[in-house]
Amino acid sequence: MKLWLTLTLVFCYCLVSAQTYRKGEINTEMLVEDLFGMQREDQDYEDLYENILQLLLNPINLNKTNPEELKSIFILSPAQVNSFFEYRDHLGDLISLYELQAIPGFDLETIQKILPFVILESSEKHQGSLWERIANSRDAYFIFRQNRVWETRRGFTPPDTLSNGRLTSRYLGDPNNLYARFRIQHSKDFSLGFTLDKDPGEQFIWEPATRRYGFNFFSYHFTVYNQGKWKAVTLGDYQMQTGQGLVFGAGFAVGKGGETITTVRRSTVGIRPYTSALEFGFFRGGAATYQMGPISLTLMASDAPRDGNVAVRLDTLEREEAIITSLQSSGLHRTPTEISYRRQAREQNIGSNVHFQNKRKNLQLGANVLATRFSQAFERRPQVYNQFEFIGRENHLYSLYFAYNYQNYFFFGETAQSKSGGRGTVLGMMGSLHPKLSMSVLWRDFDRDFHSFYGNAFTEGSRPINERGLYLGLNFKPDRKFNWSFYYDQFTFPWLRFRTYAPSKGYEWLSRISYSPQRKALLFFQIREESKARNISDYPGFQSPYLLDQGRRWNYVFNLDYGLHPNWSIKSRVMGSSFQFNQRRTSGFAISQDLNADFQRWRISTRFALFDTDDFDNRQFLFERNVLWLFSIPALHGQGLRYYILGQYKLSNKLTLWARFSRTQYTDRESIGTGLQQVSGNRLTETVFQVRYQFNR
Repeated sequence: MKLWLTLTLVFCYCLVSAQTYRKGEINTEMLVEDLFGMQREDQDYEDLYENILQLLLNPINLNKTNPEELKSIFILSPAQVNSFFEYRDHLGDLISLYELQAIPGFDLETIQKILPFVILESSEKHQGSLWERIANSRDAYFIFRQNRVWETRRGFTPPDTLSNGRLTSRYLGDPNNLYARFRIQHSKDFSLGFTLDKDPGEQFIWEPATRRYGFNFFSYHFTVYNQGKWKAVTLGDYQMQTGQGLVFGAGFAVGKGGETITTVRRSTVGIRPYTSALEFGFFRGGAATYQMGPISLTLMASDAPRDGNVAVRLDTLEREEAIITSLQSSGLHRTPTEISYRRQAREQNIGSNVHFQNKRKNLQLGANVLATRFSQAFERRPQVYNQFEFIGRENHLYSLYFAYNYQNYFFFGETAQSKSGGRGTVLGMMGSLHPKLSMSVLWRDFDRDFHSFYGNAFTEGSRPINERGLYLGLNFKPDRKFNWSFYYDQFTFPWLRFRTYAPSKGYEWLSRISYSPQRKALLFFQIREESKARNISDYPGFQSPYLLDQGRRWNYVFNLDYGLHPNWSIKSRVMGSSFQFNQRRTSGFAISQDLNADFQRWRISTRFALFDTDDFDNRQFLFERNVLWLFSIPALHGQGLRYYILGQYKLSNKLTLWARFSRTQYTDRESIGTGLQQVSGNRLTETVFQVRYQFNR
């Protein structure tokens, strides 16, 4: 009976599918649109994008998964997750992925989104020795990429001579950005590889004295999974994500966006390899997870170099003592000053996680501990807003967390305390009030002296510190064609912040209405308002540094995606914004038109965009397609136009090529940028070339 059902669903699915994505691929543009309602500059998009890759390379086995794992991809609503397990418990393992259509609450749109992240075959049954599986893995590839801006930045010009006879600072390297990645992996079995990166302006040099060996950044890892009771063992660079991200918060974690329900919660995914080119935010050393019945124990240790400004001061006995005045997270080493910061400090971490899951897999309890020690004492330059930030040489942090699933309701939370005594707490719930209506609620409270270096909890700010807030999200889907998403977030900052020299408060809300009359067409309108305080003295004219005003920003988006043909599609977008602050109102807009072609072996994507904004506060963010696993969201402000063309060609099963040309041309200026990044002229042109070679194909 179940076999006939599956065959029928396969036939029906083939009839209704007008435009498909090949297995293992995703419409990244639409995924970003859902997860990030409005792009923000304090978001680490490169790391988030990298984590999408991690999810794709480690797909979920639907016949062996649990609710926690299924919720980690942020696609299924609470009712859909619950409906999936009720179906599987009643009818047994799925025979085909097409059988997802028979599960109540699973429409074709949801299935299309989830397909790249799931499999059915058993990934735990491995043939041959580990080294044989590594040698024969089909998921083995090497990527090399080169990109550069062709206009000459000031940092690449000859230096000037100052009045004292010294030369001005300039970049020591060439303007090319070089990137290489090698990886061999098999889902839930093993992963090994390395990542190399040289930023524009950095030297490609072999100089052991400054610990530079060709590429400026080198990251590596070797991880094995499911070796008996050892669920994961890793060496090299890695991250961890447990609880709600107050202690270990690495991983695919997003916040407020067009997806208003699933993204408020973090999932415990444990250890994962670090493969990004970002030069901070990861551990370097070893970690392992051991399974003992319903309890898993993870131990980790790390000793990683950190870029920092190290100064010398006199202690109470007038002895010289080295201290860290600031840590650098840019990862840039282009000038003698930036090179002098390189690897000046070391950061040692040791920690653990204990995780319990009951037999029904609807209850999770856990505890985290993380101790951090720097090679020198950390003492920031004192500012009025940062007096409660971390100082000293050591910090320790511990937390308790839980997650409980009751029917269509998921309850979760975590509370943590740092060495300073500061606490952080997150409590939340996701639920389906009705098959067509879902809701999420989240409350958070982070003390002004709560110190978490690897936290990535749900926040309004970029870190879990000095914030209290309450979030409410709703999603209403009356039928397959219509969808309404809404959230409202109220937050306060009890202490001073950067550019906000008094306690402040604010709110943010977003509403999106989507209409999809057929699979090849999507129309949506989105509006967002944000109210947040900042210093008036940031603007011209003398003011008291403690005098604030509430800045109010509105953003509007009208978007149309349409499939003209199975091989051709267009995307049209109109964006607008306005910003009101200190009795002054400014505005801006951007209009873009895309034309995309997909003919299996080759693809072309193009865009032409016009923008006009009064100031930087009205900058327009436009997600752009780029070469595989390169993220691009330029912030457009001023007046001008931007266009690009991206091509991809698959020469063979092993070799794929990408090339991209993009240009921004301004009509309101004769120079672009400031400092060493300044360009004389009114345009910026960038090219990207990438090649991928896949082994054993």
